[in-house]
Amino acid sequence: MLLSIFILFALGLWDDIKHLGPFFKLAIQFAVAMTAASLAEIRVEFFIENKIVTSALSAVWIVLIINAFNFLDNMDGLSAGIAVIAGSILFTAAAISGQVFVGGLALVFIGTLLGFLVFNFPPAKIFMGDAGSLVVGFFVAMLTLRTTYYHEAQSGRWYPVLMPLVVMAVPLYDFISVTLLRISQGKSPFVGDTQHFSHRLKKHGLTDTQTVLTLYLATLCTGLGATFLYQVNLAGAILIFTQTFMILAIIAIFETTGKNDKTAD
Repeated sequence: MLLSIFILFALGLWDDIKHLGPFFKLAIQFAVAMTAASLAEIRVEFFIENKIVTSALSAVWIVLIINAFNFLDNMDGLSAGIAVIAGSILFTAAAISGQVFVGGLALVFIGTLLGFLVFNFPPAKIFMGDAGSLVVGFFVAMLTLRTTYYHEAQSGRWYPVLMPLVVMAVPLYDFISVTLLRISQGKSPFVGDTQHFSHRLKKHGLTDTQTVLTLYLATLCTGLGATFLYQVNLAGAILIFTQTFMILAIIAIFETTGKNDKTAD
């Protein structure tokens, strides 16, 4: 795990200085993710017994979350703050499962980010860069994969395994929406621009601080719903997933309408 973190930090720092090509970065990320999944057991079982399959699925998830948090690093305090919220929800899940070491690692991660946020919250004095965002994304992905959500001996309910999707709903929404926007415009999804949902919200008149706090609240709302997946029946789980979708829909409606509004005389 430490080797993976070091490689990602070095890759991010190199990219911050030299602006590396996207495919080279993706290749290194997948190599790191496969190594972490197969050798460090940072992988999801998901009721699949084949280690090669679970390692490949976990590597895709790790790379997805790494890049989701890399995409979030487009406004002061955004990536680190959302990582704090996600890490806190995952710490709760680890505590419920009695995973002392996973929970302890989550606390160290949260404390580190809070110390960073003191200087990174708008207006920022220091910045994360790829050297930070790649490592943050890897840590979050690692916590999602090392936390146990399903206990067959205690309950037959399987849907808590989907908890990471609910916790990561806001970062994944940004990643997917920006990627689809760029592709629909004939642009490379790997070339940075100002079409992230934080930028789209800011175009409606929100300040940087208001935008960041809005997205914190959205992440907190989805994350709090995720913590109840352990306790609810199937109907309750459907309500939680529906609530998550509705929160994302509110963001989507708000950021895509009202751009041409004019003040009435």
